[in-house]
Amino acid sequence: MNSAQSSPAPATSAVVFIVDDDVSVRESLEALITFEGWRTETFASAEAFLRRAPMHEPCCLILDVSLPDLNGLDLQKLIAADRVEVPIIFITGHGDIPMTVQAMKAGAIEFLTKPIDDELLLSAVRNAIERSETGLANELELYNLRSRWASLTPREREVMELVVSGLLNKQVGLKLGISEITVKAHRGKVTEKMKADSVADLVKMAVKLGIAPANNPWHVARESDHV
Repeated sequence: MNSAQSSPAPATSAVVFIVDDDVSVRESLEALITFEGWRTETFASAEAFLRRAPMHEPCCLILDVSLPDLNGLDLQKLIAADRVEVPIIFITGHGDIPMTVQAMKAGAIEFLTKPIDDELLLSAVRNAIERSETGLANELELYNLRSRWASLTPREREVMELVVSGLLNKQVGLKLGISEITVKAHRGKVTEKMKADSVADLVKMAVKLGIAPANNPWHVARESDHV
């Protein structure tokens, strides 16, 4: 790899996985990544990496395309479903355009050709770690939203679905055959349990939960119909 002058990054909980059957490449990458402040785990094969239990911390994978038995592109396909929080940086000694296109279309962060430029690699790792952090944060947010949604009673769910569709309290009441006062009481509980500040807030949550369309025009609560 080309040498690079850079100062160590602050220590972080992020892990950089390195999968390459060439021990000299693994050791070189490990030294570079460790110097930058990230933790590393190295593997000589795709099979060895697959035996490693999935983690829920910021991470990325530096993956050689040409591996014995199971190659890098095949590994990418295998982990696409259950390890989406692991962005991949491909490295290869003989990459071609079709191979690069295939990897990038499948979600790879970068495709680098050996000898690897240190700065390009480190930049790719930083981007990958940031993407992993964002993905994990979104995953946690969705988990919390689903937990709040699960805490609602069946009636409260009905009320929330109608409210985020744009109906006013009176309209929700007519739809469900209950009084406007009862609707307001349910909305209060929905707001409390979902930890929402406004109808617009509820709409955003509903979109993330998949119970409201992303193009829902109801983004701002009406002055006459506050939550």
